[in-house]
Amino acid sequence: MDSIAKEKLRNHFQELISLSDEEFEYAASFYHQKHFKKHQFVVQEDQLEVPEYFVVSGLVKAYSTNFEGKDHILQFAMEDWWVTDYNAFYNGGKATINIDCIEECDLLYISLEDKDHICSEIHKLEHFFRVKSNKGYVALQKRILTLLNKDASGRYDEFIRLYPSLVQRIPKTILASYLGVSRETLSRLGK
Repeated sequence: MDSIAKEKLRNHFQELISLSDEEFEYAASFYHQKHFKKHQFVVQEDQLEVPEYFVVSGLVKAYSTNFEGKDHILQFAMEDWWVTDYNAFYNGGKATINIDCIEECDLLYISLEDKDHICSEIHKLEHFFRVKSNKGYVALQKRILTLLNKDASGRYDEFIRLYPSLVQRIPKTILASYLGVSRETLSRLGK
């Protein structure tokens, strides 16, 4: 892992917990770094052995494609966010979603076995990941409620309020898909 990725991971852990240099170096030794090009798949549907990813730089989208070929975007993940096919990661089996790069990306990844190992060795990391998971559940619940309870304009306004830095980074067709609207509707909302 390069020094920039290592520093980003350490700073991210330190948002919630304090690790000694030895604890951090031990935990970091289980992470691997990989560079992905724009539009490259990080995870593909039916893939086996899906790791968990930490975004060092870049932007990815996690999505499912229905039988008609329409993409349903579950989430975006930018710097300092975590992403994977959580069902495949925690339960084994094949991936049921795709994750690909909207931008060129540098990602760190870890297997479930290694994550469980470092969490059992360093209980502060177990606390860190529990808090991060809980925040992810809350964000997912809010997203579902926004989809169910808000019209297109409300979903767009909510996205801008929560993620102002992403609006310029995400192509309009992808943002429209995430919001569940047509590209034309998104253009009207953006005016």
